[in-house]
Amino acid sequence: VQLQASGGGLVQAGGSLRLSCAASGRTFSSYAVGWFRQAPGKERDVVATVNRGGTSTYYSDSVKGRFTISRDNAKNTVYLQMNSLKPEDTAVYYCAADSSLGSVLFGRPENWGQGTQVTVSS
Repeated sequence: VQLQASGGGLVQAGGSLRLSCAASGRTFSSYAVGWFRQAPGKERDVVATVNRGGTSTYYSDSVKGRFTISRDNAKNTVYLQMNSLKPEDTAVYYCAADSSLGSVLFGRPENWGQGTQVTVSS
């Protein structure tokens, strides 16, 4: 599966952005998907994940209550709605997919998209 992330940009603290991850190739509904982020000088961390059917989600503590992951398998797209953004959310955001939800949760998905930059100004 090929993944294309979009929707990043510059936003003020407290603002919102919605990232999209469009997939092409093999059956998208067969894949669990995650959003990851990497800030300068830091490791890439998982932000949120969603299972194949969209019925189970996971959020890191740092974004819980502010970010929402969802998917539309008919459109082969996963979204990350980001509200109440903080300067510490500034990072390059990546979407990634794997047939194993565990691989996504543990940061080892097989398929990665290119990143999209999110910058939150104070």
